[in-house]
Amino acid sequence: MCGRYTLAVSSAKLAERFAIPPISDLQPRYNIAPTQPVVVVREGNDGREGVSMRWGLIPSWAKDASVGVKLINARSETVLEKPSFRTAFRRRRCLIPASGFYEWQTTATGKQPFYFTPVADDLMAFAGLWDQWQAPIGEVIESCTILTTTANEIVTPIHNRMPVIVPPEFTTFWLDPATDIPRLHAFCLTPPPVALHSYPVGKAVNQVRNDGPALIEPAAI
Repeated sequence: MCGRYTLAVSSAKLAERFAIPPISDLQPRYNIAPTQPVVVVREGNDGREGVSMRWGLIPSWAKDASVGVKLINARSETVLEKPSFRTAFRRRRCLIPASGFYEWQTTATGKQPFYFTPVADDLMAFAGLWDQWQAPIGEVIESCTILTTTANEIVTPIHNRMPVIVPPEFTTFWLDPATDIPRLHAFCLTPPPVALHSYPVGKAVNQVRNDGPALIEPAAI
């Protein structure tokens, strides 16, 4: 699964990478966690846009918002079968910008966090889905989930799952409503290779309240 990640780039870089208007209030974040607001890129009515959504998808038909806590990730293998995700996969795909992500390795002394980040850049994009839910009292919440797939050779020693990473050249392919669904599904099952660098970090990241660049500093184990 993918349960924590970072986004620490300038608004200008984000705008250039995804061809969206600049996000004026963008702040670096080093411990993004489920249920928090996150930056999402999607095709809007007036073109591509960067918006804020809650992490943890709430299907439009859900009885209450609490279901989103369990839907922070969507497995690529079953995304076309699960009622929570299948319509969003066909109609409401998005990209979730990130600088890196964390995974935990189970050891004799507890779970050790590792940080994964692209070798060639400080910005990447996770394949995501989004939906819109309206509460009985009228509140409208837009939310998202991150697609996951089988871990590559870099992540496998730490965890058996990883986010589906969408390289820059596949941005339009992923967001375009006209892209063939079987091709999109095959892409998620076997994404293009992305060179990642990984290293252990301190356990301060385990606490959601902690934030700041110190969280991604290498740690001795």
